[in-house]
Amino acid sequence: MKDFRTSRRGFLAGAAAGALVIGFNGRGALAAGHDGALVPNPFVKIAPDGTVTVILKHFEMGQGTTTGLATLVAEEMDADWAQVQIEFAPADASIYANTLFGMQGTGGSTAMANSYMQYREAGAAARAMLMEAASLEWAVRASEITIEKGVVSHGDISASFGELVAKVKEGAEPPSAPILKEPKDFKLIGQDLLPRKDTPSKTDGTAIFAMDVAPEGTIYAVMARAPRFGGTVASVDDSAALEVPGVTAVKQTPKGVAVYGTDTWAAIQGREALSVEWDFSNAEGRSTEEMEAEYAAALDGEGPTARNDAGVEEALASGTAIEAEFDFPFLAHSPMEPMTCTVQIKDGKAHIWDGSQFPTVTQMAVGAVTGVGPENTTIETVYAGGSFGRRANMDSDYHVEAAMAAIALGTDQPVKLVWTREDDVTGGYYRPMVKHRVKAALGEDGTLAAWRSDVASKSIFTGTPMEQMMVHEGVDHASVEGVSDTPYGIPAMQVSVRNMETPVPVLWWRSVGNSHTAYAMEVAMDMAAEAAGADPVAFREGLLGGSPRLAGVLKLAAEKAGWGSNLPEGWGRGVAAHFSFQSYVAQVAEVSTDADGVVKLERIVAAVDCGVAVNPDVIRAQIEGGIGYGLGHAMRQKITFDGGEVVQSNFPDYEPLRINDMPKIEVHIVASAEAPTGIGEPGLPPAAPAVANAIYNATGKRIFRLPMVDAGIEFA
Repeated sequence: MKDFRTSRRGFLAGAAAGALVIGFNGRGALAAGHDGALVPNPFVKIAPDGTVTVILKHFEMGQGTTTGLATLVAEEMDADWAQVQIEFAPADASIYANTLFGMQGTGGSTAMANSYMQYREAGAAARAMLMEAASLEWAVRASEITIEKGVVSHGDISASFGELVAKVKEGAEPPSAPILKEPKDFKLIGQDLLPRKDTPSKTDGTAIFAMDVAPEGTIYAVMARAPRFGGTVASVDDSAALEVPGVTAVKQTPKGVAVYGTDTWAAIQGREALSVEWDFSNAEGRSTEEMEAEYAAALDGEGPTARNDAGVEEALASGTAIEAEFDFPFLAHSPMEPMTCTVQIKDGKAHIWDGSQFPTVTQMAVGAVTGVGPENTTIETVYAGGSFGRRANMDSDYHVEAAMAAIALGTDQPVKLVWTREDDVTGGYYRPMVKHRVKAALGEDGTLAAWRSDVASKSIFTGTPMEQMMVHEGVDHASVEGVSDTPYGIPAMQVSVRNMETPVPVLWWRSVGNSHTAYAMEVAMDMAAEAAGADPVAFREGLLGGSPRLAGVLKLAAEKAGWGSNLPEGWGRGVAAHFSFQSYVAQVAEVSTDADGVVKLERIVAAVDCGVAVNPDVIRAQIEGGIGYGLGHAMRQKITFDGGEVVQSNFPDYEPLRINDMPKIEVHIVASAEAPTGIGEPGLPPAAPAVANAIYNATGKRIFRLPMVDAGIEFA
């Protein structure tokens, strides 16, 4: 295995040895270092061979961050894309914080939004320093110098980036306000099919994921956890487990019982041989049916309001009513790479190898449980095989488990904790189960006059460090986002929530609350259009006078899909539009049915406005991925409980989207000069309701319960 372990000190020392390093110092100003001058916060490193290394404060889990951030720097430098490399930043929030989070972290579709100007300025500063060095070397005006594909030129004189590195004066200060390019001069930003920076290593197998990490002396571990959430260990008999070949130890920890082995398989076999008695006195013991009954009863009562416009009740009582009740199940994240990380506690320090999504949270959590403190907790970030929110929980659950396992073992060997797929499906975190009642009314003119949404869900943010920011007067914004903040110009709205209690841990899941609120809103919106005798697209357009960008993607998707044109017999067409993560997405879905009513997804046409399209190919991929992930949950996926235990365990019974399920997808990107906004999540919310509306158009059946198979829909 290649040596990918580079400490922050080692990185800086290496960078200073003949390389020009550009970054932001602790005061927020740009700084540079050369020939021994250390810079505490680099974003760009230029080596003597001309290689430009972009230091990534956001990690890569498949969403394209490695390419996006590198594009921003390379654009402003006019670097040769082939000579641009990427490297994950060390865990240090004082330097690499997500400016929208206030800590180092990747998520919420914020990577481009918070880095767009920061990384462009870093690239522009590097460019300015190289031009200044060339100006002094050649005795010409810097304004007369040009740069193209990493070559700096003036007339017949030219030099590569690498050749100019040695010409930059030691300790030179880059401009504090570097001049940025005008969008009309972009060559890389907006370029279609720009090769991704992570593709070669992921293709040839050299990319390092957390599952690949195995430092010398590694001990492998798995954890036996209570089969019901809230359960604890009462007693353990490890005699049979210790007889399993390869099992080296069994230790009880605050998280369960850790089984150690010479490899993961031995540890798993040892865990199966364990005899554990569990205390379920504070554990979840209900079935899904019992939970649903409690949710329904809660909706009959009152709850805190997220929005409460005047005149709602009067309009609902006097207008043409539309009523619906939607049921959404718990959902697992199930990234292809299960949870795993490696922890070594040695010499008063904790070192972690992981595809780390929230390094700051992990440093604090592991620093606390080990007693070494966050300042003595280092993280080497590697690639992650997906997340969808799972790796970003505020408890740093699998990191803490690994640290506890390392402490319990009592040696300074690295301990690699591995979750199996079954571990995560039956004992991880979930998108909350939700019940959502909608009542809307049309006015005499046939437009929406009022809307009321009542939502029952466990709060994601209550009890976390983010509660103060996300929960106000009893309302968790994640429970109602997508409805309470809708761009639709509905004259009177009321949105309330019932905060349900359960030991089942819940977490943001791709697109968070929008994953269910968009479905309820867009299906009910179609019902309102039908009640008004209006075309679904035209009905929505009439409510979007105050949101021209959402109206724009709705119009574009409809045009590209041929809205209103004839379809083959047995086909149906549906539409949905949604605003989330500051981006606008509309989708038109087409489905077909056979003589038995079996549904096949045929086509989805999507339009997206996410501001400046830094990497159009990545944007298309994220919309396509969001659609696929969203359809997988809508068609078949659910987490259910029987006696407090999760029924599903792996992909055979928690079935994701299959290749033959995937429809043809077209993605159309709106040209925009607005700052970049989210793209990893906004493609998901409109997918399921667009398909549901298409199914209704084809069959006359409304779908109020997900997954759709539970509502009687059979898919080809």
